Amino acid sequence: MADPTPALAALARDLVAIDSRSFVSNLPVAERLAGELDGFEVEALDYADPAGVAKRVLVAHRGGPGGIAFSGHMDTVPDTGWEEDPFSGRIDAAGLLHGLGSADMKGPVAAAVIAARGLPATVPVTLLLTTDEETTKQGARLIASGSALARRAAPRAIVVVEPTRLIPVRGHRASIGFTCVATGVQAHSSTGLGRNANWALIPFLAEMKTVFERLRTDPALQDPDYDPPFSDFNLVLDNHGAAVNVTVPRATARIKFRCSAKVDPAPIVAAVHAAAARAGIAVTEAREGRPPELPADHPLIRLAAELTGTAPQTAPYGTDASELSALAPCVVLGPGDIGLAHRPGENVPLAALAAAVPLFRLLAERMAAG
Repeated sequence: MADPTPALAALARDLVAIDSRSFVSNLPVAERLAGELDGFEVEALDYADPAGVAKRVLVAHRGGPGGIAFSGHMDTVPDTGWEEDPFSGRIDAAGLLHGLGSADMKGPVAAAVIAARGLPATVPVTLLLTTDEETTKQGARLIASGSALARRAAPRAIVVVEPTRLIPVRGHRASIGFTCVATGVQAHSSTGLGRNANWALIPFLAEMKTVFERLRTDPALQDPDYDPPFSDFNLVLDNHGAAVNVTVPRATARIKFRCSAKVDPAPIVAAVHAAAARAGIAVTEAREGRPPELPADHPLIRLAAELTGTAPQTAPYGTDASELSALAPCVVLGPGDIGLAHRPGENVPLAALAAAVPLFRLLAERMAAG
């Protein structure tokens, strides 16, 4: 079999060179990927994100129904903190591909595409290429709910190729996002005529700190199968550009709450809403699908563990599996290190991407063989 590395390096480099941060359109990267899918039936699903930005997801299939699907996302986080060109796609002397999204997850997506393209035509294979994974999971949700091709392809299993160092991840957390808004009256702060929204937000935040501490100390809200065992409850504040001599008209607290399948989110959701009601704060929620989790003895997890020679794990982060598990059981398994993602200097070894290609093909062949 031909060495996949040259084609893989070229595709991964091209994908990194295309800006597809979540707040810009991903159409150029979708078009580049579609150009790699000769011989596949391709379905493009277009939508506008909440900011009105044009987005596209791709579903591609070859062969009969069943078999395996490989899924990856086309978007990246912002280039915060980067000092070198985040879109260079530079390959250094050590064989590392550098650039925003090289590990998370344009390199793994390239490996999945090259693997699928090199399979015998008799082996059924599907590609689920999403976007907005880093923000709302809207692309995966659209595929799960609206893709006619995905329904016809009827994959028996989905491999989400997020970077796991090729260790099977059998389950991960999913999130509920709370947007909590306090409203004030804007005025020059010296006049006494305004009302600063932060004063309403502060008592609410004091209660949220109590929730944060409860998650870290109450065993009933923890899952020992995860590291760390406590759920994430992360807070970001925004005064929307208000100056220090202006009473703040709007203060927003955004909280991301991640929990695993064994943790009941209801007490935390109730605590957020009750505290908001006491403080006069308006709350909206954005929920992902249920946290995906398969038992260690599930056939898909057993197969992934057998072929990789590694024991399955769980992960504290989230992936598109929270939405795509509505289509088929999911395992998260891909090349690269998630510890290098979402940070300046992100990179992935080309050797790691190349090692994933035969593994992905073997997974597809074994799944097709039943």
